[in-house]
Amino acid sequence: MQVLDALLQVLQPDLLLLVFAGTAAGIFAGAIPGISGGMTLALALPLTFHMSGVEATVLIVSLYVGVVTGGFITAIVLNIPGTVNSIATAYDGFPMARRGEAGRALGLGMAASFTGCVVSWIFLVLLAPPLARIALAFDHFDYFAMVIMALVFISTLSEGSMIKAMIAGLLGMLLALPGIDPVSARLRLDFGIPEMASGFQMLPVLISLFGISQILSDTVGIDQKTERLRFSDSILPKLQTLRRQAGNALRSSVIGTWIGILPGIGGAIGSFVSYSVARNLSKEPERFGTGIDDGIVASEAANNATVGGALVPLITLGIPGSIGDVILLAALIMHGVTPGPMLFQNNPEIAWGVIGTMLVASFAILAIMLVAIPWIARVVNVSKVYIIPAVFVLSIAGAFAINNSMFDVWVMLGAGLLGFAMLVGGLPLGPFALGFILAPLAETSLRAGLMASQGSFLPLIERPTTLLFLGAALLTFCWPFWRNYQMRRAALLRGGTS
Repeated sequence: MQVLDALLQVLQPDLLLLVFAGTAAGIFAGAIPGISGGMTLALALPLTFHMSGVEATVLIVSLYVGVVTGGFITAIVLNIPGTVNSIATAYDGFPMARRGEAGRALGLGMAASFTGCVVSWIFLVLLAPPLARIALAFDHFDYFAMVIMALVFISTLSEGSMIKAMIAGLLGMLLALPGIDPVSARLRLDFGIPEMASGFQMLPVLISLFGISQILSDTVGIDQKTERLRFSDSILPKLQTLRRQAGNALRSSVIGTWIGILPGIGGAIGSFVSYSVARNLSKEPERFGTGIDDGIVASEAANNATVGGALVPLITLGIPGSIGDVILLAALIMHGVTPGPMLFQNNPEIAWGVIGTMLVASFAILAIMLVAIPWIARVVNVSKVYIIPAVFVLSIAGAFAINNSMFDVWVMLGAGLLGFAMLVGGLPLGPFALGFILAPLAETSLRAGLMASQGSFLPLIERPTTLLFLGAALLTFCWPFWRNYQMRRAALLRGGTS
């Protein structure tokens, strides 16, 4: 009954208008490389000063859902993820667009995003308190083990050599070391450069890693002709396709929800993990990365599901699960509302407003994307001669806008050259990006755990949760070798019987 009341509250004309405005603005911002979700929500925070608590909640949650969804647009049509959550989406979305099926890829992304939002909303309504309690029980070694598992997962899903993928991941972790030591707060590896005190910022590195490297790659092959975008079929996925992908979408949504509940992990990890699971369970894993439905659905269902998952610890325990939740937490506190166990008792209209807004925003995104996708997708028909300079300028502007610093622009250009060199050398970009993103969490978790255990590594094998994550990483690492052994054995048996 409370859920129905929440939905009726959000469906009031004034709040419904805020939902559509917030989701539309979020989709637009999420599709622009360099405009992060946190930046978008932070810029929107002053708009809520003169709003009621319910109105502020509706706007911020709608923006939050829209930003996460919008990131897959440029990931598919330009191979430049609008947000880090959509990096894995580009693996199959961009090759599909290159084949002239950008409309189909965007349609699949839209359907998967909607599924992820709805599934995580169900978890948010039914299982918020118990799931939040489980996540709260995680300690430092658990988080470190989960980072190891995530790095192994993405190394197994990368094209080519798994060893090269792990080298790329370690290279990304190495690039995250300069700056302030997260435990001792001392400067390290700054080489006497004042701007290095804060290390390499995430957005300039990731924008250039996927944007500038793609520009250089496209420039080298600028004379090559590409397929023009075709819209001969409906953008909406066929019913047969939806049925075939239902299991993948549901599984990925559950994975994304669970990872979203864990504070500080984020949608990028949910996307990578679910993509890896889909690939390892596939009968044709070698097709991943070539432009297949499974990869897009796995990534997009998971990263959108992390939104609902991240809201679980926020409204039940007052613990923000992501950057977006931090901004929402600030908005609520600014309006005199304290998220936590007493929220449902003291401010039920806020708590259920969050829940109701997420579901309504999911349908709003579906409606907006159905109208906008045919026009958005046609950007791939524009000649590279015009696209390359535009993307280059946007990348520079996005990097400079983060701190109004030219240093970030130079970092972006340097990381772009590194990304291009990695592509030429056969080192995948995905593990590098994940290593760069997760290195601070891995280091902080391990060192804090060692301080708590007085330098003992025994908790890594004594804690059941930690052992579970490390066991999953070991099995994932061994699985490709076992599968190759089985394939070679089957081939020898066939050869012996012929």
